[in-house]
Amino acid sequence: MKLAIIGGGSTYTPELIDGFIRYRDVLPLSEIWLYDPSEERRRLVGGMATRMLAASDHEAKVHATDDLVAAVSGADTVLIQLRIGGQDARKADEAWPHDACCIGQETTGPGGFAKALRTVPVVLEIANVIREHAAKDAWIVDFTNPVGIVTRALLNAGHRAVGLCNVAIGFQRRFAERLGVAPSHLTLGHVGLNHLSWERNVFVRDASGIVSDRLPELLDKHASWVADDVHLPEQLLRLQNAVPSYYLRYFYAHDIVLHEQRREPTRAEAVMEVERDLLAQYADEAVVTKPEALLRRGGAFYSEAAVELIASLRSDTGDTQVVNVRNDGAMPFLPDDHVIEVSASVSSRGLTALPIAPLEADKQGLVAHVAAYERLALDAATHGGRDRVLAAMMAHPLVQQYDRAEKLTDLLLSENAAYLPWLA
Repeated sequence: MKLAIIGGGSTYTPELIDGFIRYRDVLPLSEIWLYDPSEERRRLVGGMATRMLAASDHEAKVHATDDLVAAVSGADTVLIQLRIGGQDARKADEAWPHDACCIGQETTGPGGFAKALRTVPVVLEIANVIREHAAKDAWIVDFTNPVGIVTRALLNAGHRAVGLCNVAIGFQRRFAERLGVAPSHLTLGHVGLNHLSWERNVFVRDASGIVSDRLPELLDKHASWVADDVHLPEQLLRLQNAVPSYYLRYFYAHDIVLHEQRREPTRAEAVMEVERDLLAQYADEAVVTKPEALLRRGGAFYSEAAVELIASLRSDTGDTQVVNVRNDGAMPFLPDDHVIEVSASVSSRGLTALPIAPLEADKQGLVAHVAAYERLALDAATHGGRDRVLAAMMAHPLVQQYDRAEKLTDLLLSENAAYLPWLA
C-alpha cells in the first residue's frame, strides 16, 4: 500500500511514522512518500523516517520529494497536513486580533479565519492533482486546520475525503486512564463541529459486555480533574452536563484568555523553539526513535487516530470513529452538506454519521452560529473579495460588532496580502 503525506516535512511526521510502525499489522504499508517544498525539511524529516522504519525492521520505503505528481501517483491514501505560511503566519494569527480586542488563535476566531483563507485554495489545487494521479479509490484524510472548513471544501468539490482531529481520541485516552479501563472499552458521545464539541456520554463496556455511561461519575468524583483538563470551571461542566472541548474556552472565557494571551508569548513561539530542537535531533543519525521533545509539539494520539481511520477506510469492518463528515440530517438544524464532527460508521464504502440525540438549546445555538460563519468563511476562501471576508468576520460569534469586524478585516488582509492572489 502506498501512502503519501502532503506536508511530509512537518516535524510532526515522525509521530505518524511511529504509529505506522506500532500498527504495522493493521496497516501494511510498502511505500511512504513525503511531499514538501523545503529541501532541508525533506532531508531531515525524510532521513529520520527512514531510520525509524529501518530500526524497527519495517518494510516500507520512504521517498521524500518536491514533485507532487510523483508523491501521489498511484497512492491509496493521501494525508494532508499543511501550514501555509508556516509558523510565522501562525504567530501573526495569534497576535493581530488583539488589536481589536479579540483572542488570537490559529484555528478559531479571526486567526482561524485567516488560516482558512490561506489554506483552502491550496488544498483544492492539491486535491485536483490527487484526483488525477492517485489510485481511483484513494481517500484524502485531512489533518489541516481549520479541519471542518477544509474538509467541507474538499467534499463540495467532489473529493473522497474525511477530516480528522485528535480532540476526541485525546479525551478517550485520558478518560480511560482516569477510570482505569482499556481505551478500547470506552467510547464517547462526541458531538459538534471541529474545535467546537462536547462529550455528552462516556460509555464503558465491562468484562460482561454491559455498557454504562460513566459521565456522571467523571462530573462527580473527578470534576476537579476534568475541569483542569479543559481549563473551565467545574460549575460550567455540571451546568451543561457535558465535557466541553478545551477549544470552547475561547468562547466561554474569552476575556480571561485574551488577558492571558496579551501577557504571554504566543503558542507559535513555543512551537518554533520545539521545532528547532526536533530538527537538530532529526539531523543526528544516532536518533532512530521519536524524540521525547515531540510530546511538546502537540497533536497527541494523532498517529493512533490516523492508523485506525486509514485501516477502516481500506476495509469493510464498519467500525465507529469520531471524524469530520457530511451532516446529511444528523443535526437537522444544519444543511446536509455542512461538515460536523461526530461518531460515524467507517468503511471502504464511505462514512455515515451515527444518529445523534437532539442538542440542548445552548449547544445548538452556538453550533448553528459558528456553522453560519463557516459557510461564509468558505465562500470567502473560495471566491475572495473584501465584502465576503467582512461578512464572514462579522458572522463569527467572537466578533459580531460591525466596527470590530471592519478593523479585523483590514488587519487580516494587511497581514495576509502575500497569500491572497485576489488582492493584487
